[in-house]
Amino acid sequence: IIQAVVRDMFDREDFARAMSFVTLVVTLAPLVAPMIGGHLAIWFGWRSIFWVLAIFAMIVMAMVTWMIPETLAVENRQPLRLGNTLRNYFQLCRSGQAMGLIFAGAFSFAGMFAFLTAGAFVYIDLYGVTPNEFGYLFGLNIVAMIAMTSLNGRIVKKVGSHAMLRFGLFIQLMAGCGLLIGWLLDWGLWGTVPFVVLFVGTISTIGSNTMGLLLSGYPRMAGTASSLAGTLRFGTGSVIGAIVAAMPSGVAWPMIFMMAACSVLSAGFYWIFGRNA
Repeated sequence: IIQAVVRDMFDREDFARAMSFVTLVVTLAPLVAPMIGGHLAIWFGWRSIFWVLAIFAMIVMAMVTWMIPETLAVENRQPLRLGNTLRNYFQLCRSGQAMGLIFAGAFSFAGMFAFLTAGAFVYIDLYGVTPNEFGYLFGLNIVAMIAMTSLNGRIVKKVGSHAMLRFGLFIQLMAGCGLLIGWLLDWGLWGTVPFVVLFVGTISTIGSNTMGLLLSGYPRMAGTASSLAGTLRFGTGSVIGAIVAAMPSGVAWPMIFMMAACSVLSAGFYWIFGRNA
């Protein structure tokens, strides 16, 4: 819903600028949360994780109640009827442009799930990185994402959402190809890390601009579009993660192949279906 709220408040380019920071937080969460949870479990026991979640949930509820007003204009509000809701979903699913943008963002996001599933094993078990060093290499992804988010926020209003989306997709596609080349030529750790950093770094740029283009096309059903995009984004990520987990262990190629495939699929969905949005 937060994406629909931001859409109500900004036009397309300003939305992409604001959403780049929202997407940054959403994307950083699955990267940072396991590290926080691990330290909580070590320092205070596993039950502390649930106490922190409960306290955090109450803080969020209080902030939403007191700090976020109703943003949807009265003329755009629709009565809650099952038939209308289903028709809205059907209209979105039938639109090639909408699904192209949704899956461009979904496969970009899913590539990160491939890394989250197998990255620690590839870095530590295959390439001999210590757990301490892995934390620093992992942190490079966050630094790259923050840098790309800042870049997107600064220039998206000047060049437009399509230009920034194409830029992000191009960088991610090059990163996917680089991973394959580095694996084929046996470049080892330093043929993997820079390309993973580039891949993950572009996710917030791609995600915010696909959502900006999608929601600007459906202002009267922004909540529906946002919920469908969010469901398919995390659903696609879960499927890709499960596929990587089911592939042979002891080798790096499942992670690398799936990240490369996600970069190709993300760019393909945009260029074939979504670029005219």
